[in-house]
Amino acid sequence: MWKEESNALKAEFIFNDFQEAFSFLIQVAMESEKMNHHPTIINTYNKVWIELQTHDAGNVITSKDRKLSEVISRIYRRYIGS
Repeated sequence: MWKEESNALKAEFIFNDFQEAFSFLIQVAMESEKMNHHPTIINTYNKVWIELQTHDAGNVITSKDRKLSEVISRIYRRYIGS
């Protein structure tokens, strides 16, 4: 689900409605804060786009981004039931 593009990991997540998307975002925010890593997030109704790159490393992909992408993927799988 994640793709590497322009020195960032990017993914789109689709939900049933805004409430489900926002619930996902709250969980992502809490996990991101625990890891002290804060993604770029865009939300429009039932769609969420997330972009990960490590600003302290010069806006490139690092292991910090890969770890957070795994956490976000696990959270998303709970919503889609797989």
